[in-house]
Amino acid sequence: MATDKELSDFLENVERRAFKQAVYAVRRDEAALDIVQDAMIKLAEKYADKPAAELPLLFQRILQNTIHDFFRREKVRNTWVSLFSGLAGNDEDGDGFDILETFEAEEGTQAAESSADKVEREQVLAIIEEEVQKLPTRQREAFLMRYWQDMDVAETAAAMGCSEGSVKTHCSRATHTLAQALRAKGITL
Repeated sequence: MATDKELSDFLENVERRAFKQAVYAVRRDEAALDIVQDAMIKLAEKYADKPAAELPLLFQRILQNTIHDFFRREKVRNTWVSLFSGLAGNDEDGDGFDILETFEAEEGTQAAESSADKVEREQVLAIIEEEVQKLPTRQREAFLMRYWQDMDVAETAAAMGCSEGSVKTHCSRATHTLAQALRAKGITL
């Protein structure tokens, strides 16, 4: 059974990685924060009696399920908004109420982005993901653990079963290969 200190330390260590994973999935910081908080609460409430060694796998499954639940709720919410938006009473112009007209996106958020910017961002992300997939397996593993999952060199080395120097070499080679491939496609980050 994990002690309160072990559970607290685990949640503190996993928080940032979980947030990045949730942001990547849902593309909204506020929703990602809610998802991570919900996952942490579920872990603490239902699985605090499990051994500390089991917490990482349990938390990962809970986080994935919480992300899936978010998408299910969004789908239902969007369906109802679409259905009822046309049923609202007429406004002064006689055009009817449109919920999208009342929505103002906060400056600097993805919702405030123009359609062209969104398409361009999605295309760049697709190219980056494609180039990451082309990396050799060990380089891709090291790169994703270090820069995507925000693991430090020691954690990455332990997970990959290699030395810290090997992790650094794999990451260096991966970043150079990615930078060269992206520059060749006209993408500069």
